[in-house]
Amino acid sequence: MKLQDKVAIVTGAGSGIGRAIATLFCAEGAKVLLVDLRNENIEALAGEIREAEGTALCYPADISRSDEVENLVSFTLEQFGRVDILVNNAGIMDDFTPAGDTSNELWDRLIAVNLTGTFLMTRTALGFFTAQRSGVIVNVASIGGLFGGRAGAAYTASKHGVIGLTKSVGYQYAGQNIRCNAIAPGGVATSILTDAHPHPFGFERMSAGVTNAPGTGDPEDIAGIALFLASHESRFVNGSVITADAGWTAY
Repeated sequence: MKLQDKVAIVTGAGSGIGRAIATLFCAEGAKVLLVDLRNENIEALAGEIREAEGTALCYPADISRSDEVENLVSFTLEQFGRVDILVNNAGIMDDFTPAGDTSNELWDRLIAVNLTGTFLMTRTALGFFTAQRSGVIVNVASIGGLFGGRAGAAYTASKHGVIGLTKSVGYQYAGQNIRCNAIAPGGVATSILTDAHPHPFGFERMSAGVTNAPGTGDPEDIAGIALFLASHESRFVNGSVITADAGWTAY
């Protein structure tokens, strides 16, 4: 098993990509703390993992709040004694809203969850990683963090920020045996898209570049990359972004 006896925290574990990552990590021997706003979602997943003889605990939390982030990491340490892997997956969409129509409330909410939440989780984990001189961080970004036309203004800015944070952490802490990488998925079949209420103009502008997309991925496609980045197999990969979009942005 690639993650035998490792301890991982996975945010946004209640559905989609986070759920697939947590399930795969447990199957590969990791003990996982499932973090999500909705406790019912992670409780159901924890039950499935236990039936498969895996180890998972639940912690409902809002990662945009520093006190809740500190508490969930402390809980992980109390329960498992250490943390080896952090997967920053939790995120929300902005319905493809263009900058001219983005309200203060929408902007603040997207930045708080997608970027500030990732930063708070990373900062808190680094306090423990630096003490033990080891740790792996996997950030789930987006091709929206590499290009300008895949989402609305707030989401695009937040994911560009996640990629910048990834590179900064990867470089600055490399000498302490701490790695930080990101995945930039393209279209993936998750509720983050199916629950959207697209802004007409923003969606029209985004759709102009969709006709050459090779297809939509599954959450398990991204989970496999997260497993690689979390495992010893990627020990020489740091501060990098892996694009996973079936070749869409290669055009």
